[in-house]
Amino acid sequence: MSRVTVVLLNWNGLHYLKDCLPTLLAQTYTEFEIILADNGSTDGSVEWVKTNFAQVRLICNETNVGFCVANNRAIRASTSPFVVLLNNDTRVEPGWLAALVEAAESDPTVGMCASKMLFADRPEMINSTGINLDPVGIAWDRAGGEPDDPQERGPIEVFGPCGGAALYRRAMLDQIGLFDEDLIAYLEDLDLAWRARLAGWRCLYVPLARVYHVHSGTWVKNSPWKSRLLGRNKVWTIAKNYSIDRLLIYLPLIVAYDLAAVLFALMTIGDVNPLRGRLEGLKGLPSVLRKRREVQALVKQNHGRPWHHYLSPLELPWQVSARYQHLNRSAR
Repeated sequence: MSRVTVVLLNWNGLHYLKDCLPTLLAQTYTEFEIILADNGSTDGSVEWVKTNFAQVRLICNETNVGFCVANNRAIRASTSPFVVLLNNDTRVEPGWLAALVEAAESDPTVGMCASKMLFADRPEMINSTGINLDPVGIAWDRAGGEPDDPQERGPIEVFGPCGGAALYRRAMLDQIGLFDEDLIAYLEDLDLAWRARLAGWRCLYVPLARVYHVHSGTWVKNSPWKSRLLGRNKVWTIAKNYSIDRLLIYLPLIVAYDLAAVLFALMTIGDVNPLRGRLEGLKGLPSVLRKRREVQALVKQNHGRPWHHYLSPLELPWQVSARYQHLNRSAR
């Protein structure tokens, strides 16, 4: 049995797979299998993989079932102690997987590991080194836009990993569950990391696990669909995971910051989708609150530090947009 299963999610990404798969198969760590989870591609991706990479297992969905469902199906089809998720629009350095596995095996309480994700078109700039989360429920890419430091060694404790290049311990997933399939896509990695933190699992950022990522390579940046899902999923993620004592303290600020974000989108680019998403989120709260009871029960199993110890400092509303300026300057 392989110690690691690498799940490569694909949807009409043949042009990306031609770059990604050769780098994945050139890893110094060899005890792994690859599952390509294909979401109904029509560009010949599956046929190309069958012809050129017979060692890759295929799980073919008839339609695009989204990030959460496709990855969950692949995870359930594997039995390895570690699962690594990787976007198809990436290239990985030869020591990437070895660095992740070494960090995960350093401590049995490490349930997640985050890669150093660099922009493929600007490899001197960081895309993500994990997930940051602040007290009002805003999540963003840790160190996004900062210059890369090739001498950085780490590992460093962070809130959670970006799902585009993340390692998860199966024992942790068996305890807390897989991705919430109702989310479809976006903030699903935050939701999973939050549940893991509630249960006391740790996350390490591993600087030597280097990945080059085409940001928003599969989905167009700032698409209406993405904006709506981000708004909806933020409401659901907060409703499920925020502990009641801290929620009572921060709820007014959460509402104020969210209103500011919606107004900013309306006034600057006329985008109503963040508002639509949040309204959809509020409409779906009854079913989310039923899930909340199960999620909050994880706290009773936590023998480590409370999850809120890993929150980033709260910034003023007009400072929040600075977290994303490097994305607006992207050529893509």
